[in-house]
This record gives sequence, structure tokens and C-alpha cells, in this order.
Amino acid sequence: MEKNQLIWSISEKILEQLPKGAFLTVKNGEKMNVMTIGWGNIGFIWGKPIFTALVRYSRYTYELLENSGEFAVCVPKKDSMKKELGICGSKSGRDLNKFEECGLTTVKGRVVSAPIIKECPLYLECKVVYKQGMDVRSLDPKIQEACYPEGDLHMMYFGEIVACSED
Repeated sequence: MEKNQLIWSISEKILEQLPKGAFLTVKNGEKMNVMTIGWGNIGFIWGKPIFTALVRYSRYTYELLENSGEFAVCVPKKDSMKKELGICGSKSGRDLNKFEECGLTTVKGRVVSAPIIKECPLYLECKVVYKQGMDVRSLDPKIQEACYPEGDLHMMYFGEIVACSED
């Protein structure tokens, strides 16, 4: 199946799982990290399939992603990997290797340096084509109050989907 056709055929599954949790992986040099994401979007911008990922400035993943410019989104089967998603969403990669802690198997991506989690049947490999920091002045005050009470905003990464797979 052609890449764009595959992206659109699996996008509904990805977007359905996303609020329940998916993994975002990144590698910069020898350093790797995985974090849980619950927000994101798939779309078509600039003539390219794009996954938009939001990463808080305070996260270790932010440091690595700023230098690598690549990431992968690995999506678990429905209602699975809840323990792993919990760990990857609450622990910092600065303090421990979350891949080892969770028993996650990493395999090399086809195009990007970010690792793929073998246990996840769906994945997207993305290269950052644009990034934009959030401007709190442009944010609905109710969202700001609910999601950013401490002011820890996100960087939004627009990643061109350069490879994907569904097992």
C-alpha cells in the first residue's frame, strides 16, 4: 500500500487511541527517551502528511527533540500497555531508562533515528518540518487555567510522516 494511503487508513485508529495514550520516542546521539502523549493531530499541511506532537519545555524529550529533529509515535493495541504508558507519563528519562524499566523492545526505524517500540502494532516516523512555541496570550483562558496552571507550556512539533507501519 502506498504510504499516504496507509497513513489515512490507520489515522482513525491512532486518533482513537491517542486520548488513552501513545508513546513518543526520540534519539539524539546515544541518548534515547520515550514519553506518553495524549494529545496530537494528524493532517495534511504543505502538501505533506503531518503529525503534530506537543511536548512541554520542561520534559527531557524536549531537550533531545530540539537537537534531533525527528521522532516516532508508537501506538499500542487498544486497552493494552497501561502500566507502561503510566510509567512513561510519570517518570523522567533524565532519571532512568524507561525502555528498560518498562521492558520495551526497541527496533531501528526505517527512516528516522528515533526507535520504534516493537510491542506497538502501529507507528509513525516523523521529521520535524516546523515547530512553534505556544503563546499564552493567544490561548483561551479556560484552557490555560485547566491545562497550564503552572505556565508549563508546550512546543508544537509538526512532523512530516516519512514512514509508517501497521502490523
